[in-house]
Amino acid sequence: MALPFYQRSHQHYDLSYRNKDLRTTMSHYQQEKKRSAIYTHGSTAYSSRSSAAHRQESEAFSQASAASYQQQAAQAYSLGASQYSRGSEVSRKTASAYDYGSSHRRTDSSLLLEDYSSKLSPQIKRAKRSLLSGEETENLPGNYMVPIYSGRQVHISGVRDTEEERIKEAAAYIAQRTLLASEEAIAASKQATASKQSKVSKQATSSLQREETLEKKSRSVVIREKAEELSLRKTLEETQAYHGKLNEDHLLHAPEFIIKPRSHTVWENENVKLHCSVAGWPEPRLTWYKNQVPINVHANPGKYIIESRYGMHTLEISKCDFEDTAQYRASAMNVQGELSAYASVVVKRYKGELDETHFRAGASMPLSFAVTPYGYASKFEIHFDDKFDVSFGREGETMSLGCRVVITPEIKHFQPEVQWYRNGAPVSPSKWVETHWSGDRATLTFSHLNKEDEGLYTIRVRMGEYYEQYSAYVFVRDADAEIEGAPAAPLDVVSLDANKDYIIISWKQPAVDGGSPILGYFIDKCEVGTDSWSQCNDTPVKFARFPVTGLIEGRSYIFRVRAVNKTGIGLPSRVSEPVAALDPAEKARLKSRPSAPWTGQIIVTEEEPTGLSVMCHLKPAGIVSQLIEGVIPGPPTDLSVTEATRSYVVLSWKPPGQRGHEGIMYFVEKCDVGTENWQRVNTELPVKSPRFALFDLVEGKSYRFRVRCSNSAGVGEPSEATEVTVVGDKLDIPKAPGKIIPSRNTDTSVVVSWEESKDAKELVGYYIESSVVGSGKWEPCNNNPVKGSRFTCHGLATGQSYIFRVRAVNAAGLSDYSQDSEAIEVKAAIGGGVSPDVWLQLSDAPAGLTDPRGGVNGASPPTSQKDALLSSKPNTPSPPSSPPSPGQAEVSKVSESVQEELSPPSQKAAPKEQSKSESPKKKKDPVAAPSPPYDIICLESFRDSMVLGWKQPDTTGGAEITGYYVNYREVTGGVPGKWREANIKAVSDAAYKISNLKENTVYQFQVSAMNIAGLGAPSAVSECFKCEEWTIAVPGPPHSLKLSEVRKNSLVLQWKPPVYSGRTPVTGYFVDLKEASAKDDQWRGLNEAALGNTYLRVKGLTEGVSYVFRVRAINQAGVGKPSELAGPVVAETRPGTKEVVVNVDDDGVISLNYECDQMTPKSEFVWSKDYVPTEDSPRVEVESKGNKTKMTFQDLGTDDLGTYSCDVTDTDGIASSYLIDEEEMKRLLALSQEHKFPTVPTKSELAVEILEKGQVRFWMQAEKLSGNAKVNYIFNEKEIFEGPKYKMHIDRNTGVIEMFMEKLQDEDEGTYTFQIQDGKATGHSTLVLIGDVYKKLQKEAEFQRQEWIRKQGPHFAEYLSWEVTGECNVLLKCKVANIKKETHIVWYKDEREISVDEKHDFKDGICTLLITEFSKKDAGFYEVILKDDRGKDKSRLKLVDEAFQELMTEVCRKIALSATDLKIQSTAEGIRLYSFVTYYLDDLKVNWSHNGTGIKYTDRVKSGVTGEQIWLQINEPTPNDKGKYVMELFDGKTGHQKTVDLSGQAFDEAFAEFQRLKQAAIAEKNRARVLGGLPDVVTIQEGKALNLTCNVWGDPTPEVSWLKNEKPLASDDHCSLKFEAGKTAFFTISGVSTADSGKYGLVVKNKYGSETSDFTVSVFIPEEEARKGASEPQKGNHKSK
Repeated sequence: MALPFYQRSHQHYDLSYRNKDLRTTMSHYQQEKKRSAIYTHGSTAYSSRSSAAHRQESEAFSQASAASYQQQAAQAYSLGASQYSRGSEVSRKTASAYDYGSSHRRTDSSLLLEDYSSKLSPQIKRAKRSLLSGEETENLPGNYMVPIYSGRQVHISGVRDTEEERIKEAAAYIAQRTLLASEEAIAASKQATASKQSKVSKQATSSLQREETLEKKSRSVVIREKAEELSLRKTLEETQAYHGKLNEDHLLHAPEFIIKPRSHTVWENENVKLHCSVAGWPEPRLTWYKNQVPINVHANPGKYIIESRYGMHTLEISKCDFEDTAQYRASAMNVQGELSAYASVVVKRYKGELDETHFRAGASMPLSFAVTPYGYASKFEIHFDDKFDVSFGREGETMSLGCRVVITPEIKHFQPEVQWYRNGAPVSPSKWVETHWSGDRATLTFSHLNKEDEGLYTIRVRMGEYYEQYSAYVFVRDADAEIEGAPAAPLDVVSLDANKDYIIISWKQPAVDGGSPILGYFIDKCEVGTDSWSQCNDTPVKFARFPVTGLIEGRSYIFRVRAVNKTGIGLPSRVSEPVAALDPAEKARLKSRPSAPWTGQIIVTEEEPTGLSVMCHLKPAGIVSQLIEGVIPGPPTDLSVTEATRSYVVLSWKPPGQRGHEGIMYFVEKCDVGTENWQRVNTELPVKSPRFALFDLVEGKSYRFRVRCSNSAGVGEPSEATEVTVVGDKLDIPKAPGKIIPSRNTDTSVVVSWEESKDAKELVGYYIESSVVGSGKWEPCNNNPVKGSRFTCHGLATGQSYIFRVRAVNAAGLSDYSQDSEAIEVKAAIGGGVSPDVWLQLSDAPAGLTDPRGGVNGASPPTSQKDALLSSKPNTPSPPSSPPSPGQAEVSKVSESVQEELSPPSQKAAPKEQSKSESPKKKKDPVAAPSPPYDIICLESFRDSMVLGWKQPDTTGGAEITGYYVNYREVTGGVPGKWREANIKAVSDAAYKISNLKENTVYQFQVSAMNIAGLGAPSAVSECFKCEEWTIAVPGPPHSLKLSEVRKNSLVLQWKPPVYSGRTPVTGYFVDLKEASAKDDQWRGLNEAALGNTYLRVKGLTEGVSYVFRVRAINQAGVGKPSELAGPVVAETRPGTKEVVVNVDDDGVISLNYECDQMTPKSEFVWSKDYVPTEDSPRVEVESKGNKTKMTFQDLGTDDLGTYSCDVTDTDGIASSYLIDEEEMKRLLALSQEHKFPTVPTKSELAVEILEKGQVRFWMQAEKLSGNAKVNYIFNEKEIFEGPKYKMHIDRNTGVIEMFMEKLQDEDEGTYTFQIQDGKATGHSTLVLIGDVYKKLQKEAEFQRQEWIRKQGPHFAEYLSWEVTGECNVLLKCKVANIKKETHIVWYKDEREISVDEKHDFKDGICTLLITEFSKKDAGFYEVILKDDRGKDKSRLKLVDEAFQELMTEVCRKIALSATDLKIQSTAEGIRLYSFVTYYLDDLKVNWSHNGTGIKYTDRVKSGVTGEQIWLQINEPTPNDKGKYVMELFDGKTGHQKTVDLSGQAFDEAFAEFQRLKQAAIAEKNRARVLGGLPDVVTIQEGKALNLTCNVWGDPTPEVSWLKNEKPLASDDHCSLKFEAGKTAFFTISGVSTADSGKYGLVVKNKYGSETSDFTVSVFIPEEEARKGASEPQKGNHKSK
């Protein structure tokens, strides 16, 4: 059987897992030991026993001779020594020892039963019997040996114990035995060896030698050997008893983690260890994974250390970084299975205070910590020595930039973080550049300079929270041309777009054209891995972009570009980075392939919204193939011309929606405008990507283009044609820059500023050239285009006069040169200014000398950076500076705080030489010099220095203020001295520290502001400040108060901390306000508790009122001096004021947007978080265009909470802010998630229903669907398509999505999902149909299907049911449908037909069967059959058990409801209470109660039912029987009551009637009456005797009399009348005659009444009767005639 790919590739998998014919597990582990260094020594103690040695031991132990016993021991030891001496052969012999044990396991199990203690003894041991019976042995797997554990649970194979330990222990034991042995024992051992050898040939001789040996042994030897034998036997017995207790079923078991690895959270650069312990047999192999990928220690040497010692497995990860944050898995596997345990490792980077105990001694700590030998360092001083200056190099040369870094205090084991930047972007080591840190010196080395390396280089050194940086510019000149006059090499060759068919290459044009215009460029390509360069274009291209075609799909290429002019071809550019000829979607697929390609997973990716491509990772054992019916692709969409030049045109389109599941190709067609003659462009080779570059087009001619798709099914319809495209460069060459203004900087550099080119598109940058006045030779100042409108030109000759010019460059080419600037002499800018005459010709405000967005350079750390006294923490110290020159103030430079991001330092230009005290001439120009600053104050004073602060000028002159100059003078005895310059270069902030002053000397100061127009008038002279050390305890005044975001009821006040913090650090601030016209005693505080921030939003202002503000700082000593006033400011919302608006776009990007309509040409947007600028923050990105700005959050999180404000510079305080708190963040993130991953809203989720014919309908409804919406139908993670089995339908108007199935089969059980794709929005709904749910649905579908078939003939619309009528009869009824005249209906009960008298006419569709007086005899199964020639249908009704009981309950209920009200009836016996029902059933229970108590029935009180009457009889009623009587009829569920009140008049009347009836009954009972005996008619023959007897009753005894023919009859001889005993009356006639005929009567009478009984006597004569009988037939005959 072939093993899966991953099982063959990874050694952790047991190779015998699936192979039935492999070796035994024991021998397999021996082979594993050979490959492992742990087991290289082998199992010497066991391997020393060869198969012969084991047989000899068995035979020797069976002998009784103790001498032979010692001989075998010596021989075994000698064998072990020889095996140990051979070393490398031991491991080979080990396998044979195991094979021997395996082959003899049924008869000799000594190999498996050897105990640890017995292995140390050299004595020969008996073989023990196997612990497994024969049947159990046969049941074991073939070729597999069951391992038996020893007393220490260590297998004898040596897999667990090291052989080295066994050898040492065995040697020690034998050495002890040698010390105890005597010489006689040694001699006996030798003779035993000889006896052993002779025994092999002759058994008799061997027996004789054993006897001789016994005779020569001493008594002590015999006793010792006997004792050892007994000890050995005891040990063997104990071992055998131990193994007898082992459960053999537990010997083979799957891996089990005894100790699972534990998750860890560690700091960066820490080491972490994961531990686990695994049990199982065979011993599991354990493999470590990181994010499901096996860890390869060889691929990452030193990173991971994997060890397994004494059953404990460890994974150590060294110097954890963020990439080590992952899920780690320990996978243990043996032949019984596999088990995994998981642990997570989270690596954190420290951002605050940390306990030093978290780190071990000598371990590296995160760079954000500052730990000194005396605790945590509160501050660091970083400064640079031996710094690199502005450098000049040439292409092809090497260069090294470096400086020495001095950090105070110096901390061992903690190194600073050193990072290099070029033009603000980090420099990464590559083949062109290398970085090095030696511990105190940082270097950046260029191995081969190129013009791409030109730029401003900054080194930043970070130590904890503090960092320092230093910058200098590097210029790279062109290499000497091989052909004189040839152009220089282009630069920055990059790939703009890459796909299967072409790669678009772009580059930057060189600054030097060689003296003649550049005619174009040649592009060369080289396949990666080769050295063969080939030219891509035959004719030079002028446009700095070119699509390279003719590439091989999947190959990688590098490119270079050469410029050409009329003189020749210049040197090639630096080669580009390798680019692969692949579509971007294909590159994404290659990057997103699964880490375990052997899983057999099929991955479906979507290149375009409608195009699918399938990648299958196949198992080695099989091949997955799928044939999909070809579909002719539809037309492409969104065809457009993305780029058009005179050399080529680039088309782009989207793949068609209808394309099938196979790859498609494209054919591009073109057509001249005005014709319909379409020509195919790519006739030989189809296009594979949805982009294409067309060449060989006529410049200036107009074309239209279209595209067709094709695949194996055919060529599809063409797309819509593009708009008319004229072949030519759409991108125009930029216009020349204007207004070139040079300004002095240093004695070797000049700052050049210019006005940017108007309406320039895709601007790459600017080239600046300089020329010595009068020379006529122009030299480039930069060889890499710079952006912005300002550049510092270095390398100029001091004292020379230069003129400058600038040209712009984009992909279309270089612009014309600008006009030459005014000449400027190169010398240091000290007190100079720009001549006002320069501005006479300016029509617009020029760009300032500072452009913070780029293009800035300098030779040394500029003083224009924010000083720490203003922008960093108060405790941040200043590094020592070089000694100042005499008479010149020292310029201190302080480290910036770590919170400030890296940005190109602004180099401020100095004005031309002009007295600062003189105001420039006033001109009516758009740009003028700024007004003077004012309110100069002393912020802090030292013994030899002072810190000044001032307020910015009220007017900036229409341009940004680029800096300030400070002058100071001594005041001695009230007499001011000469003004001196405090700073050589302008300072950018409204505060400055003046050093090298004299202690206890009084000074005055004045400040001048400068902009691009020149130096403004100086401020008014300040008051006198004495230079002395401030010793006051409270802090100094805050400074630089600023008012912004002024609204009608609120504003924002900002300030900077006081320079002098007092004796203790500043702990907070108090803000006061008052109305501008109020007196000083009307100040009121705005905050009760001190503020920790340096800003405050003041609320509750009154609209239209003018306010002033001040701020006071506080420390532990108290509140300091108030600041200068801020204001006055009127609380009003100015017209046109706009606020910051938050926006979440369709891609889920969260941004703050602000728009300002009151900007000046020099205004800029400045974004801040909590009023700290956010420039270059990695968490946000700011984009400004025109009067709009947008700040976009990269990943909004808790770190971004705060107030975001946007200030507009060069305006009257226009600003706005927006607060993002936690609640707002959650709202924005939820909105972003909704926009980023929009979902299709649904009205109803996926549901299923059964239709009439048993069809199954899956459906869901979306809120809204567009015309482009599509749905994928998924069943059990596989897409299903419309066909015979499935029918799909989408109603985009209603949003209903349906899928129909004819019937449900067993294989249709599973999960159904509808996936909706509507543009960017997605949605899905899933329905799980498995188990009982699916079976129920399937049964229902089949039922509905059968129902539909049934309804094709006569059928029951409503099945048989019962109903109890108002007469309490049971009516069985059903409703039929689809019947006709021939339809018959038959009723059955218990399968016997019921004859129905009437015939159904089916007019109303109702068939009934009435059962009157329903009772238990009517229980049974009722069935009705409906049939005709179309078929039949039947309905059954079960009326037994519970169903019958339910019906009977309803019948009883109906009967109970039919009961009449209780009535009272008097009888002769008493009073009867009764009620009538329709009819009575025994199931209806009747209960009577009297006055709420159940009646106990006796002979006097009885209850019963007579017919339909239910009664209660009260015999002989008494007054105690009065009261309320209730009759309850219980139907089985509910009781129904009837009530009557038998009291009062009702009782009296009933009782009186009872008495009457009782008397009447007595009278009736005792009344005289004839009880019987007399006939009604007596016919007797004449002459006969007549005897009649009757009984008479009466009390008292009645009187008896007789009547004949209503006359009294007396007794005589002929007629005897007797009455005897008062009971019997006798009537006798002795011989009757005709005269006795007549009517007789017996009259009885007593006091209660009388009664008469009549009878008739008829006497006949026989002869007369005969005559009458004869005459009657004659009369009949006569009549018949």
